[in-house]
Amino acid sequence: MHPEAMQWVAYQTRNKTYGTVIDLGGRNVNGTTRDTIGCDLYIAVDIAPGDGVDVVCDAAEYRPEEPVECVVTTEMLEHTPRAADIVAAAFEMLTPGGEFIGTAAGVGRPPHSAVDGNRLREGEHYANIDKSDLFDWLHDTGFVDIQIDVQRRPADIRWTARRPDQTSV
Repeated sequence: MHPEAMQWVAYQTRNKTYGTVIDLGGRNVNGTTRDTIGCDLYIAVDIAPGDGVDVVCDAAEYRPEEPVECVVTTEMLEHTPRAADIVAAAFEMLTPGGEFIGTAAGVGRPPHSAVDGNRLREGEHYANIDKSDLFDWLHDTGFVDIQIDVQRRPADIRWTARRPDQTSV
């Protein structure tokens, strides 16, 4: 993760304390948001074991025992062919009113490895995340209050969205 992504997540979560945060794709590759988000419990889920990983599992398949207040993913969706499934999984993990906060490589970012951020390795998936695709995934899943920010340097796409409150369903 590059510093701008970490700073953006820290800004979005400032002055907040969550009970539980799930970090999808949470392996520490050049940084983690673990120490920047105020919470009682932080669970990093990743498809491979590694630094900071609490649960080894495909993020599209993971479900916590209880719904959580916040799901975060940073610089991961571009590395999976299941990005839309992961957005849907994040929705299912959240309590009503829960937040989904993320960053990913947007259109124009050069391909890079999920392992170390360098060149893609043989067999690795990579696809930059387009704003219209991301909006459709979030909207079609049921998220509300969708905010998407496209950055040029670095070429990032960043978002916040919320699972509707029970009263607004």
